[in-house]
Amino acid sequence: MDDTTGAVDRGVLAGRLAPHYSRFAVSEQLLLTGHSHQAWPDVAREAQLEAFDDAARMADQKWDRAFAKAERVRAGLRALLGDPRAELALAPNTHELALRFLSALDLHRRRRLITTDGEFHTLRRQLNRLGEDWLEVIRVAASPVDTLAERLAQAADERTAAVLVSAVLFEDARVVPDLDRLADVCADRGAELLVDAYHALGPVPFVAPGSAWVVGGGYKYLQLGEGNCFLRVPEHASDRRPAITGWFAEYADRSLRPAAGKVAYGTGAAAFAGSTYDPTSHYRAARVLDFFAEQGLTAAVLHASYRRQVRLLADRFDALDAPTDLIARDDETPLEGYGGFLALRAAQAGEIERALLARGVRCDSRGDHVRLGPAPYLIDEQLEAAVGLLGEVLADEIARSTRGRSPTTPIRPAG
Repeated sequence: MDDTTGAVDRGVLAGRLAPHYSRFAVSEQLLLTGHSHQAWPDVAREAQLEAFDDAARMADQKWDRAFAKAERVRAGLRALLGDPRAELALAPNTHELALRFLSALDLHRRRRLITTDGEFHTLRRQLNRLGEDWLEVIRVAASPVDTLAERLAQAADERTAAVLVSAVLFEDARVVPDLDRLADVCADRGAELLVDAYHALGPVPFVAPGSAWVVGGGYKYLQLGEGNCFLRVPEHASDRRPAITGWFAEYADRSLRPAAGKVAYGTGAAAFAGSTYDPTSHYRAARVLDFFAEQGLTAAVLHASYRRQVRLLADRFDALDAPTDLIARDDETPLEGYGGFLALRAAQAGEIERALLARGVRCDSRGDHVRLGPAPYLIDEQLEAAVGLLGEVLADEIARSTRGRSPTTPIRPAG
C-alpha cells in the first residue's frame, strides 16, 4: 500500500486499522495492553472457524492443511526477523523451546549457564530451579543495561554452556545493546547464545546475531494469540540432538519409517520439533500475518508506529509534572533505547494499575513498574485520555497522602 510510513507519522494509521478489530471493540475502550495481549483482528475469528470446519470435513487429513498453515507462520516470522532462510522450530510456548535448547547443550562438560536478573518468568523460574540442584547458574545484574552485554561476555568462560538474555527487558522495555559483540565472545569461547526476542519483534529493529539462537512468539505485539512461539536454530547447530524431544522430530520427512538403533532426528529446526498440537493457533496466526501483509504492517511500519506512540505517551506523562517520589520515568535514556511500551517506576505500581482499571484503562504492572502499551490500532486521543486518567489517579493519591495539609506538588492536566 502507498505511503504507510507517512500515515504513521501523521497518526492516521490507527483510524484505518481500528474497524478491522470490531470484536475487540478497540475504538470503544482504552486498551493499553499492547505489550502483553493485543487485540486480534476480526479475521482471526474466521481462521479459528476455518480450523474447526477443516477438522469436521477432513478428520486426520486436516494435517496437510495444518502443516501448510505452519509454513505460512514460519514465512511471516522470517520476514519480521529479516532472515529469509531462518530454520524455525514452532511450539505452543517458549518454555518448551527453551527446554529443548537446554537439552541440546553439552551439560556434561560445561555446567555453567549465565543469564540476567531481568529475564521473563519463563527463563527465570526454570533456570532458578536448575541452579538449585543441577547446574551452576550465574545471574548478572540487568542494570545498567548499557554495559549488560559486556558484563555477560566477561562472565562467559570455558565452563559456560550458554548465555541467555533478552533483546528487550520485559519489565521496563530497555533495549539491550551490543548483542553482536556478545555473540562473538560466546562463539570464541565455545558457548551458545540464546536471545529472547519476544519484546523486540514488532516494536524495535531487530537483527539477530548469526550465531545466536533466538526464541520468541506472537502473543504480544504480533496479534497472533496463544500457541505461536518459535526457536531459530543457527546454522552451526544443524546436527544437534536435544534430549527433550517430541516424536515429530523423528518423522520430520513424514515418512513414518522407524529409526534403527540410535534415536533419529531431522536436521536443523526439524530436530527441535515437538509432538501433536492444536493447529488452531497456526490457522489464526497465518490469517493474521496475511492481514498484516494486506495492511502494509511491515517491520519498518511497526517500528515507526511504536516509536511514535511511545514518544506521545512519554510527552503526555511529562506534562503531568508528577512528583518523582510517587511515579517517574527514566528520562536519562533516549526513548530510542526502549521497546514498545512506556514503563513508569512507582512504589505503588499495583495500586495504580487497579485504579486505572477502575477508570476504564487496561494496562498492567510488573514489580515496581506500571506498563502502558500502545498498539497500531489506537488513535492519539485514546493514548492522551489514558494518561489524563493516570493524572487523576495520581492526584487522588496525593490528596490521600496530604489529607490535613496542603499538597506541595500539584498534578497538571495531561496535554
